[in-house]
Amino acid sequence: MTDFRNKKGILFIVSAPSGAGKTTLCNDLTAKMPSLVHSISHTTRTPRPGEVDGEHYYFVTQERFKAMEEAGEFAEWAIVHGNLYGTSKTELERLFGLGKDVILDIDTQGAMKIKASGMGGVFVFILPPSMEVLEKRLRGRESDKEEDIRKRLERGVEEIRSYGDYDYLVVNDDFGAALDALRSVVVAEKNRVGSVDAGLLKEKFGL
Repeated sequence: MTDFRNKKGILFIVSAPSGAGKTTLCNDLTAKMPSLVHSISHTTRTPRPGEVDGEHYYFVTQERFKAMEEAGEFAEWAIVHGNLYGTSKTELERLFGLGKDVILDIDTQGAMKIKASGMGGVFVFILPPSMEVLEKRLRGRESDKEEDIRKRLERGVEEIRSYGDYDYLVVNDDFGAALDALRSVVVAEKNRVGSVDAGLLKEKFGL
């Protein structure tokens, strides 16, 4: 397929309350779209059962994380549920250097830091169909203590209030429909006129 886009990849920032399904949506989308890759964040959180270092997150100590932050190695970082999360500038540069579009699965704090930095990107908020469903999903993970679940639900209400700061809203009620909606956002953004390589068009069509 002929591609008239410029070589600079697009950054997609996806946020949602914990348990809304954003990570699963992002993983499934990158599996279906080879040009889109999932940036791996650094975190001080303890791995959940089945999570692999370097695949789901880069699991690091607080000392290592703080040293990276002090050295200016993060494009954004935030404290979420008592743990530190951050996106490495080097990781983003590496992926963009490969000509890839990048999807970031981060919380609202980190998303707003990227927005304020002027880095640019497409911001998508994933919304659960209701707080009742969100609580059911959190309890269904069977990996969090009761106190942690309560904190995540409280934080979830705060995060939902920030939906207006995003460009797109996707409701994850039916997973297949939500995945299609998220894919539609990526496809639409990849085909914006602003993404076209004007020089290549001139070369191909003698404009």
